[in-house]
Amino acid sequence: MIERLVFDGPVILGAGLAGLSAALAAVEGAAKTALVLSPTPLATGCSSAWAQGGMAAALAGDDTPALHAADTIAAGAGLCDPQAVALLTEEGPQAVRDLAALGAPFDRQADGGFVLSLEAAHAKARVARVGGDGAGAAIMAAVVAAVRAAPTIQVRENARARRLLQDATGRVVGVLAQIDGALVEIRSTAVILATGGIGGLYAVTTTPAQVRGEGLGLAALAGATIADPEFVQFHPTAIDIGRDPAPLATEALRGEGAILRNADARAFMADYHPAKELAPRDVVARAIHAEREAGRCAFLDATQAVGGHFPKEFPAVFEACIAGGIDPRRAMIPVVPAVHYHMGGVAADLDGRASLPGLYAAGECASTGVQGANRLASNSLLEAAVFGARAGHAAATEGLHGGEPVSLEPLPDLPDAALQTLRKAMSRDAGVIRDAAGLTRLLDQIRALEPTAPTVVAARLIVEAALARQESRGGHYRADFPATAQPVRTFVTLTSADAAVRYAAE
Repeated sequence: MIERLVFDGPVILGAGLAGLSAALAAVEGAAKTALVLSPTPLATGCSSAWAQGGMAAALAGDDTPALHAADTIAAGAGLCDPQAVALLTEEGPQAVRDLAALGAPFDRQADGGFVLSLEAAHAKARVARVGGDGAGAAIMAAVVAAVRAAPTIQVRENARARRLLQDATGRVVGVLAQIDGALVEIRSTAVILATGGIGGLYAVTTTPAQVRGEGLGLAALAGATIADPEFVQFHPTAIDIGRDPAPLATEALRGEGAILRNADARAFMADYHPAKELAPRDVVARAIHAEREAGRCAFLDATQAVGGHFPKEFPAVFEACIAGGIDPRRAMIPVVPAVHYHMGGVAADLDGRASLPGLYAAGECASTGVQGANRLASNSLLEAAVFGARAGHAAATEGLHGGEPVSLEPLPDLPDAALQTLRKAMSRDAGVIRDAAGLTRLLDQIRALEPTAPTVVAARLIVEAALARQESRGGHYRADFPATAQPVRTFVTLTSADAAVRYAAE
């Protein structure tokens, strides 16, 4: 018999920055409890803890939220929601200060101000860092400590969601979870999805392997609207040393002056964009892809820009390189584009509400319209903190438990062998550069897999939307449709076993 638990507050799936921010907000000043389900121990297995660059916010005297918003919208290539971007950038500085108050040890100047770095496509230096490249881990350590200390937040580790529970009206009334191997029916007033992105669906990714779109798939299978799934961001400079996931060479290295060179030691970015190394990520990723496809390889040369300061200024990158047999103080770092972030996700409003009653989404698994077609560097941790808290506050106001669940059957998993085959196919045909032939071949391969496995559903939505979008924009580049058309967003719902793609003008 399945164990049953009942909570008078939200259940949060995922324990990255968005999920834990939601939990802290949900119990703030309220008599409610919150339950966090994490598939791994806290601060592990989530992309937030791996973030290197930091948090972007208008913290300097010569910067403003409006300037930050303009850069975000420019990077988003016509698909950002201006209202969502304005909210993010206006609330951003306070979000950074709040995290600092929790104990996040941001780098500080002698006068107490934040040390701010310049990253690609930012007009100002506005990225608050920790120890050069340790922002994610340090921020998560502070937030985890706050969650552990909160008496009304419960955390269950080694816990995976196997189905969103819905009553006869379609309202989300809880989750069927697998905790320490046993199925548990968890009833709650709301469910907040904070499960992260889709990087684990690709063979080359900088994200934890277990982050593979399960939250997106669970929501779609429940009938929720999914927005912009085709927009996948490829970080240009994953360190190419054969590791899975691939270690990341942070954007901040190029902000410090590191240069991209090919095997002939020639700096090649001027051939692709006037901003060279500080061009938008999608441009840099395609440039590196082109150099590699031409057999010229690609390297990040930080020997002059950073050199002997590597161990202190960029310890995570330095350690990864040394582990791979490269001393970045003296040698160039081999780099390859890798899946880094998903701009699409569960369609959500400014308070995280999804299209189904009782369901919320925050962080990378949500699509509020903030990121558009291409995320601006270091906006991800900011979005997680700002919109995670907003979702938590809103979900805490839900008072209904709804009716009895109509099904307690767990959704199927994709066997590991099939998953590894899928990952290789996704990198091959839904990668940095796409075309109809590859996407159609990939879609046929996906349709032969278990159709109700959440990971399969997530992959299928990405590919079907990529096939339907016959243009190139932001992180989505079609070799057979290189021009940019009118700016329209994608909204996807599942009807029976088939995805129906509809477009709505921005």
